[in-house]
Amino acid sequence: MLLVAALAQVPANATNDQVERGPVPGWVVPSELLPVPEDASGMLFVRRQDVLVHLDARGQAQYIGYRTRILHSNALQLGNISISWKPVSGPPVVHMIKLHRGAETIDVLEKASFEILRREDQLEAAQLDGVLTAVLRIPDLRVGDEIEVGLTTRADDPTLAKNDSGLLFIVDSPPPGRTRLGLSWDEGFKPRIRMTPEMTAAARAGASGIDFPFDNPAIKTAAKDAPPRFQWQRVVEYSDFADWSAVSRHFAPLFAKAAQIPDGSPLKAEARRIAAAHTRPLDRAAAALKLVQQDVRYIYVGLGAGNLTPASAEESWQRRYGDCKGKTALLLGLLAELGIEAEPVLVNNQGADDGLDARLANPALFDHILVRARIDGTTYWLDGTLPPVAVPTTDPVIAYRWVLPLSAKGSAIEQRGWKPAATPDEITLYEIDARAGFDVPAQVTNTTITRGIAGLQQQAQLSSVTSDQLLAGMRQQIVGSTWQSVDEVKWRYDQKAGASILTIRGSWDVDWDKDSRFGRSYSLPGGGFNPPAKRVRPPDQDQGLPYYAKPEFDCRVTTVRLPSGTDPAHWTHKSGFDTHIFGMNYYRAFDVRDGSVRMVRGRRVDSPEIDAASARQDNGRIAAFDNSMAWIFYSPNGGASPNPDRKVVPATYDIDWTADRVPCLSPAAISRAAAR
Repeated sequence: MLLVAALAQVPANATNDQVERGPVPGWVVPSELLPVPEDASGMLFVRRQDVLVHLDARGQAQYIGYRTRILHSNALQLGNISISWKPVSGPPVVHMIKLHRGAETIDVLEKASFEILRREDQLEAAQLDGVLTAVLRIPDLRVGDEIEVGLTTRADDPTLAKNDSGLLFIVDSPPPGRTRLGLSWDEGFKPRIRMTPEMTAAARAGASGIDFPFDNPAIKTAAKDAPPRFQWQRVVEYSDFADWSAVSRHFAPLFAKAAQIPDGSPLKAEARRIAAAHTRPLDRAAAALKLVQQDVRYIYVGLGAGNLTPASAEESWQRRYGDCKGKTALLLGLLAELGIEAEPVLVNNQGADDGLDARLANPALFDHILVRARIDGTTYWLDGTLPPVAVPTTDPVIAYRWVLPLSAKGSAIEQRGWKPAATPDEITLYEIDARAGFDVPAQVTNTTITRGIAGLQQQAQLSSVTSDQLLAGMRQQIVGSTWQSVDEVKWRYDQKAGASILTIRGSWDVDWDKDSRFGRSYSLPGGGFNPPAKRVRPPDQDQGLPYYAKPEFDCRVTTVRLPSGTDPAHWTHKSGFDTHIFGMNYYRAFDVRDGSVRMVRGRRVDSPEIDAASARQDNGRIAAFDNSMAWIFYSPNGGASPNPDRKVVPATYDIDWTADRVPCLSPAAISRAAAR
């Protein structure tokens, strides 16, 4: 169980793949043991833990050493010791594994040994990373025992030359005990270093290193609901790169070389075929992108120096598989043959790029690369790892905050401007045909329109499913609650709309409430809003930090075809509303006409961050938030007064809901967002 962690560059280049034994490196000075207090409680107590990184001419070595007392049976899992490494960087060295029981010390390695479980533990996830995993299980481990471990692994990547970088950090909730982080270097290999305030206060600097000792480090959780960049708390960054432009300059030649297509290559014939079939540059780029997406399957390749070095376009085409680096190089080569200006761009797909401009330049903070092209004066993004329905777009599918273009002269990190989504991420349509009467199951058509990554994931999942399989699966999944029957299921992906569209038709037993002998009411599906939660933090957290909401735009549209024989004048509905609170817009509108009740409900994040003062002000507005369900009412006795809140709302069947602009927000809400 690692109590602290070091994230270094990914290893590469060597041959031995066995676990070796050896003495503790000379640059390691283990911490002294901390006495176990008599009242020690919890799962374990750390008498000593060292996580030390050393930089030298080969790259960097990481030493992990600890002595930990087991206090609870749940902590016996610490007896399963696992080491993962890349054999190309050299074997891990195990310095000691000892078991201390009272006055007795047992050398575990005398009777137990490591077992290499498998050579490719990520093969099922289409990853060839070359990482080996070795496991040793300490026999006869008991509560009260102390485990002492010391081991070293190396990270030597020729792709990075002499540029090392990484992080040292303490987790939010470490167990009690003594912990030390350390960064040291041989002469001439001191990196740039940046520390968060708590690490700066703890630092003890020497001529060739810095230590960060902690006794019983406090539990320190990130500020509640703060933007992701404030998650960085007890962190030490180190890097040999001068800045992000240096990273850009370093990697650009690798992709320029990999993208070159040699004379006589079949890829040149593919480029000529694309050029002959399409005259517009954008159509040519789309065809090249589809070729890379469809004819070259995705497999992550991290073998040898492949984790950071792209395979050549020719190699990826010949073997017909590649990772994001190989696919990007292949796409760049094809676009160059087609005369289209393009460049590779590093991005972070995990949403961890908030605040990257404040970090030391570290290539490991990016986890993906794609292509940015300039076509007819417009910038387009092309990702060869996406399904072949993903076309060039003016905005990437993921809303990256910071990106790093790779160029020979070196490009600076770029911030991408954010704006509220113009089109919902998901639209859910319900058409409830109750014309047969209140006491008869209604015929229902439910359509979901899903865009972005979620839509592409659904496309990848459903494109290989037959219509019969889809129908059977939906019947198995949803019949029995609201759905009484599922008669038809259709799915398609609309490339023009960039949306996955799933439609289910069947019957519902509509839950009409009886309000009187003849009166009825019904809460429309998808129409309610829960009131937002207060934005508050524990008193020990920074009250001045902004509050964050993940950007999203959701829309629900419900149409009820009214029971035959009922007078539309006898139908009314709950009030709609148009409210902006905590940077989010809440909108609901009703309409009764043409024999149906129509409702549209939208929720969009217009400002992903709001300042603390605004949050406190909006906390006082929650009580007035209308969190009612979307009720409709039928009252044949005396009729219903026309609702003054009536809006003109289209029915589910009135307009094309896959269009770029749909009425899921009020014009006033759209104007407010545009003004910001």
